[in-house]
Amino acid sequence: MYDANHLIRQLRESSLGREEDVFARLPGGGTVTFDALFAGAERMASALAGQGVQPGDRVAVQVQKTIQAIELYLGTVMAGGIFLPLNTAYTGPEVAYFVGDATPRVVVCDPVRKEEISAISGEAKVLTLDAAGQGTLRDLADGQPGFEPVVRQADDLAAILYTSGTTGRSKGAMLSHDNLASNSLTLRGYWRFTKDDVLIHALPIFHTHGLFVATNVALFAGCQVVFLPGFDADAILDAMPTATALMGVPTFYTRLLADARLTPERAANMRLFISGSAPLLVDTHEQWEARTGHRILERYGMTETNMSTSNPYDGERRAGTVGFPLPGVEARVIKDGAEVPAGEIGVLEVRGPNVFQGYWQMPEKTAEELQADGWFITGDMAKIDADGYVTIVGREKDLIITGGFNVYPKEVESLIDDLPGVLESAVIGVPHPDFGEGVVAVVVPKGEGTSAEAIKAALTGQLAKFKQPKEILLLEALPRNTMGKVQKKALREEYAGLFG
Repeated sequence: MYDANHLIRQLRESSLGREEDVFARLPGGGTVTFDALFAGAERMASALAGQGVQPGDRVAVQVQKTIQAIELYLGTVMAGGIFLPLNTAYTGPEVAYFVGDATPRVVVCDPVRKEEISAISGEAKVLTLDAAGQGTLRDLADGQPGFEPVVRQADDLAAILYTSGTTGRSKGAMLSHDNLASNSLTLRGYWRFTKDDVLIHALPIFHTHGLFVATNVALFAGCQVVFLPGFDADAILDAMPTATALMGVPTFYTRLLADARLTPERAANMRLFISGSAPLLVDTHEQWEARTGHRILERYGMTETNMSTSNPYDGERRAGTVGFPLPGVEARVIKDGAEVPAGEIGVLEVRGPNVFQGYWQMPEKTAEELQADGWFITGDMAKIDADGYVTIVGREKDLIITGGFNVYPKEVESLIDDLPGVLESAVIGVPHPDFGEGVVAVVVPKGEGTSAEAIKAALTGQLAKFKQPKEILLLEALPRNTMGKVQKKALREEYAGLFG
C-alpha cells in the first residue's frame, strides 16, 4: 500500500496491531485511536486532492492545535503535498509574505480570519478549521473515502518550515520525507520511547519541536499522548502520575517549579523530562533535580536540522550542555576555516540525514550555509569539550566585538545568572562611539534588593574589563518568542541609542 520512502507509511506501520488502542487522550476525557487518527488523515488527504492538491503542492496552515490539525498534517503528506505550518501569532502582513513566497495551492486558517486571509492568499483556495476541529475543511473531509498515499521518494519534500527571520526575511527550510523519518526514528531509540510510554504533549504544532519531534516520535513509538492545546500547569501536573515523559521548553519547567504541587511523588511514574528550543539555565536544571529527583535531558536542534545533539539517556546529563551528536550525525566547530581543538569556541557545523534540503527559492542563501559536502553552518557559536559534550555559547550574530575584542554573551550571562537575586539575563552589544559596540546586560531580578551596582561589583573580579557590561538594565521580563527564545534582536533595537 505504501512505498518504502513515504513518511506516512513508516508512521502507520509503527502502530500496526494497535489500531484500536488509544493514541491521544484529549481534554475533557475524549480519546482518539490510532485507527481513527489515520482514517481522519485519509479523509483530509481526499479533501485536499479534491481541492486540486497535487504532489509537490504546498498547503499552508495557520490553525489552533487540535487532533484535526494533526490529521491535516498527515493528510497533506499522504496526498504528496508539502505541509507549511504557520505560527498562530503571525499577522496578516506576515502571512502575506509566506503565502507570496511559497504560493500554496490551499491555505487553511481559523474561520474568524477567513476574510483577512482570503484577501492576501492570491490564487490559493482558503479553507477553515477552528479550535474545535470544525470548519469548511472538516466539512469537505467528512464522508470522504479512504486514500492511498501517493508515491514519494526519500528526498521528496514533506514540509517547509520558515525560520523566525531574526536576521532579515524569513527563509523556508525544505524538509524531506527522509529528513523527518530518520530523525524521529533516531530519537525514538536514543530516548527509549516504546508503546508503553505516555507523552505529555503541550507544545505548539507549528514548530519542529511539537510537530516533528513530539508527534512523530510518539507515532513511531506507537505510544499514547496526553494531547493538550498548550501549556497548562494544572493539566500537566494532573497527567504526571499516569504519564512517563514530557517534552517542553525551559519556560515549562520554570513555571512548574513555581507550583508547590510539583513533588517527587507526583513525578514518580515519569521516566524522562526533555527540554529544548531555548537554553535551559543551570539553575533550573539543578532546581528540577532537587524537587523531583529527575535530571532534565537537554537537546539541541534547529528548523533546518531537526535534532542534532542530545544529552545521553544513560550517562551524565551535563547541565549547560546539549550533549553529544546523535547517532548518524556529525558535529564540528570551525574557526577561520579550520576545525578547532577541544574546548575552543567557533561556529558549529553539523552533517547527517537530519539536515534539510536547502532554502525554498533561495539557491544563493542555500549555497552560503549548506556546503557541497553536506556540512550545514548552523550560525551557533559552540565548543566541544574533551569528553565530546557540545555547549552552545550563543548565535554568531550575537557575538559582541568591543574595542577589537570578542565577547561571547553566554560567558557573561552565566556569571550574572549565578548571582543571588538574579532570575535570568541577556547580554547584547549595541553601538558605542568609542568601542564600536558596548556590552549591555539586561537582567531580570528575582525578588527585592538586586541592583545594577551590585551586579557590576560582583563581575569586577571575574571578567576582563572589556567583557564587563558598560550598562546593566533591570527589566521585569525578557522579550521571548512563542518557543521561549529570548529575542535579542528586539533588545538591540530598543537600546540601540543607549550610548548616544
